[in-house]
Amino acid sequence: MSEEGEVRQQRGIQSVEVGGQLLRALVHHGRPMALSDLAREADMAPAKAHPYMVSFGRLGLIEQDPVSGQYLLGPLALQLGLIGLQQNNPVQIASPLIDALAASIGQTVAIAVWGDRGATIVRLAESPAAVHVVMRHGTVFSLTDTASGRLFGAYMEPAVVKRFLEDERARRKQRDRLESTPQPGMPAAAPVPSWREFEAHLDEVKRHGLSRSTGEIVPGVNAMAAPVFDHKGAIVLAVTAIGAAGVFDSSWDGAVARALKDCARQVSQRLGAPSS
Repeated sequence: MSEEGEVRQQRGIQSVEVGGQLLRALVHHGRPMALSDLAREADMAPAKAHPYMVSFGRLGLIEQDPVSGQYLLGPLALQLGLIGLQQNNPVQIASPLIDALAASIGQTVAIAVWGDRGATIVRLAESPAAVHVVMRHGTVFSLTDTASGRLFGAYMEPAVVKRFLEDERARRKQRDRLESTPQPGMPAAAPVPSWREFEAHLDEVKRHGLSRSTGEIVPGVNAMAAPVFDHKGAIVLAVTAIGAAGVFDSSWDGAVARALKDCARQVSQRLGAPSS
């Protein structure tokens, strides 16, 4: 192929790339944004940005809050992100196992992977019980306040964890400025711990090979998570059980803990993880 042919083949559509900067800004900030803020982040005038947002809305890439007028990611963007995460081989291996796990322990079981904003649910198996905790695909777990978040924190590189810890601290401060009082029935959010304080939680996770949370996010709801490792010994996903405290055994060596470890071990073995 001639040099001219290579240039022609690689030529893109500039308007798509320009509009893509608006989507990048929305993803980067991870929260609903006003048109003026999006335009500023993408280095363009609001009048120029608006037609792009209209087209993105028609495609389902974004949607606009009818009350605040702010923009957030739409259903198509969420589906694209989840499909991208689900195509990871570990998720394909773990998915058939969590249905049996949910049935055996009587709790909702989720598969979470580490995404751009933290531990993210990509697969769910609901509890067979008539009353159970309902979760949603795409939910992002707090690094510091959830079993899944702390599990990834314990086994990832400290430099990465420290960066996400500071990001969570910044988001918490911003949320506290916008929300002067906690939502009814919800506990006040605990302060984001210092790195030294957080290390103590991570050490506990490593000692038990599990992470747990007891009513930290929602009163009366407990969770426990076990790590899955790949052939390099790196954590690739969390198998997380979630349930009502009254029927959820959160002891470190209880039935839920043993079942989670066994499921995670099976997936890790199929991924060629080193024997512990």
